[in-house]
Amino acid sequence: MKKILAIGCVTLSLAACTATERGAGIGAATGAVVGGAVTGDVRGAAVGAAVGGASGALIGSVQDQPGRCYYRDRYGNRYIDDC
Repeated sequence: MKKILAIGCVTLSLAACTATERGAGIGAATGAVVGGAVTGDVRGAAVGAAVGGASGALIGSVQDQPGRCYYRDRYGNRYIDDC
């Protein structure tokens, strides 16, 4: 029951955020879980949270720009351009 209540509180707290903030929050939480599960320690969870948060914020920022899409070129560089 506590887990369901905690998930509900997190979900409601993200309701008033912008797309960039939601992307960063969800990315950080997911990155922390994956980083902690893969490495088995807090340092891995912290690195995962940092990488996930930055990636989520970048992807979320594209959602605030209608008609703009997120692309990668053949060298792995990311850029935003018209869809």
